[in-house]
Amino acid sequence: MNILFYHPFFDANEWIAGMKARLPQANIRQWVRGDKQSADYAMVWLPPYECLAGRNDLKGIFALGAGVDAILKQEQDNPGTLPAGVPLMRLEDTGMALQMEEYAMAKVLYYFRRMDEYRQFQSQRQWKPLPAYQHEEFVVGVMGAGALGQAVAKRLVEFGFHVRTWSRSEKQLDKVKSYYGQDQLSDFLQGTRVIINLLPSTPETIGILNQSLFNQLQKNAYIINLARGSHLIEQDLLATLESGQMAGASLDVFASEPLPQMHPFWTHPRVAITPHVAAITLPQEAMDMISNNIKRIENGQQPVAIVDMKRGY
Repeated sequence: MNILFYHPFFDANEWIAGMKARLPQANIRQWVRGDKQSADYAMVWLPPYECLAGRNDLKGIFALGAGVDAILKQEQDNPGTLPAGVPLMRLEDTGMALQMEEYAMAKVLYYFRRMDEYRQFQSQRQWKPLPAYQHEEFVVGVMGAGALGQAVAKRLVEFGFHVRTWSRSEKQLDKVKSYYGQDQLSDFLQGTRVIINLLPSTPETIGILNQSLFNQLQKNAYIINLARGSHLIEQDLLATLESGQMAGASLDVFASEPLPQMHPFWTHPRVAITPHVAAITLPQEAMDMISNNIKRIENGQQPVAIVDMKRGY
């Protein structure tokens, strides 16, 4: 079989060697402009139009990331970027869930133990012990209950937090209250102190983190955005931070990346920034999943993690 690889900055040699070790019978090559040779599968991230256009004989396309919104937007802007009828598959977990758990737990515990406030006191040279929060008053809401959201929710429960999720459909998780659908969003927000956003990026979720949502949370709430910058209305967050409705924000993703040098988030005392590193693609785990999926297809079995093109994930 023939497999194409394209990524704008991943080390192609590492991926080609790794896939060759897993699929010795395969011919794996890095796509370069002008390559019109046949291919059975493609492993790509942000492929140029000419990389996949017209390759209707592909058996599958593997996106080298958990989210596929960027690839789908390319298809929307340049129809034909993804060959019609060819299944697109995303990376499901492949080590990302553990990374998300670590990041989310670090941030929730930082706020729960009031480290953000102690950091402010340190800058003012104030010795000021604060009363401890109680778990029952520090409800954590996870927006998005897919593989990553469920993993984060379960880990929060292990630490004794009261956890709820909000998603497109109802979920069944032990000790986690499930809210679902637009009609239950307000109920989900009422009484929630911390929001962790792990929603997929779809037309319905763009801009969902806005002033209306923030105002329905507990007073002095926190937002941890680990999904996409397009979910957040940045000016609304700044306004609610200034009003005191929101006490702080931890942001790993932004509408424009890298974050512009003059953006107010850089210097805001209640905004913590990381450069889109909450969960990165782990090559070995990703190649295990992709190679196993190829074997499933070759054996006539249904592959896993197929993207629903209408839903966008």
